[in-house]
Amino acid sequence: MNKAYKYRLYPNGEQATLINKTFGCVRFVYNKMLTDRISVYEQYRDNKEELKRQKYKRPADFKEEYPWLKEVDSLALANAQLNLQRAYANFFRDKTVGFPKFKSKRRSNKTYTTNNQNGTIRLIDGQTIRLPKLKDVKIKLHRPLPEDAVIKSATISCTSTNKYYLSILVEYGAEITPVEPTMGTVLGLDYSSGSLYVDSNGESAEYPRFYRKAESKLKKEQRKLSRRKEGGSNWKKQRQRVAKLHEKTANQRKDFLHHMSRQIANAYDAVGVEDINMRSMAQCLNLAKSTNDNGFGMLRNFLDYKLTEQGKQLVVMDKWYPSSKTCFPCKNINHDLKLSDRTWTCPKCGAVLERDPNAACNIQYEACRLLGLVS
Repeated sequence: MNKAYKYRLYPNGEQATLINKTFGCVRFVYNKMLTDRISVYEQYRDNKEELKRQKYKRPADFKEEYPWLKEVDSLALANAQLNLQRAYANFFRDKTVGFPKFKSKRRSNKTYTTNNQNGTIRLIDGQTIRLPKLKDVKIKLHRPLPEDAVIKSATISCTSTNKYYLSILVEYGAEITPVEPTMGTVLGLDYSSGSLYVDSNGESAEYPRFYRKAESKLKKEQRKLSRRKEGGSNWKKQRQRVAKLHEKTANQRKDFLHHMSRQIANAYDAVGVEDINMRSMAQCLNLAKSTNDNGFGMLRNFLDYKLTEQGKQLVVMDKWYPSSKTCFPCKNINHDLKLSDRTWTCPKCGAVLERDPNAACNIQYEACRLLGLVS
């Protein structure tokens, strides 16, 4: 079983300089190889057989022309090549994915991945880790790795507030015993813009809306940033203040979602959720701030891997399943129901239903049906 553990890194001045240099070299090599692939694609786009026969430049081919590429970890450059190959293959597999794009110096994520070869990545003690080219780097090991864990790779990243993190991918032997759910151990979750979700027990998450709480302070700091001269020292300081506010909000949201997903994964054997495209929902409705703030998509991802680790299941409904329009007591579908109707009366059985709890109960029932618990 593979699992990644993320820790805070504390590099010294020289190590931070080399890490930042590696970020730039990885981005540079990625863009150079992409330029090469674009020129070949434009030349042979109408001849697919000839296009498949073409050979592209590797990171090592650029080191003679750009000798400063030799200063950084060669495996980081090799992984940039693999990332480009994966993006290129995805484009030909599904054209809607889009052609690979160039990495911007300002907007792209500062990250690179290096592999463990013969112990080049290893923990020295509880406070130090050995990394290629960087040697010994201080680390905050807030939780230990599994005893039989074998380190496969390490990904170093830097946030906009200049904090360094290390994600260690390990492989360890973990036996996952499948859990057979019952009717009482299946939970249905219906998305709620205001409270994150409403479950089939009628309870809501009571999401604290971290972005809304920080919005007034964020507006004030962003207004100050807009008045600074771009590129100046005061502009850089103010940009850091804005970035710290965004980072704090994101960390609060992630912490809350981790706690909620852990409680649900420990209490239930299966969880049913809707197949919702959160990005499209934020764009097509006047709910962009609320949709992006509560992070229901992130909660769904957290539930997926936490349930899988325990041998449990995340059941995703069909995209067109009418959970809100179906009356839970009699299963009649009300096609005339509008989005603004939060409480409605079933025209067949006369039951008075609240939209979100009723939808959550329908999701739970559909999850039980998909699991074979009901016919």
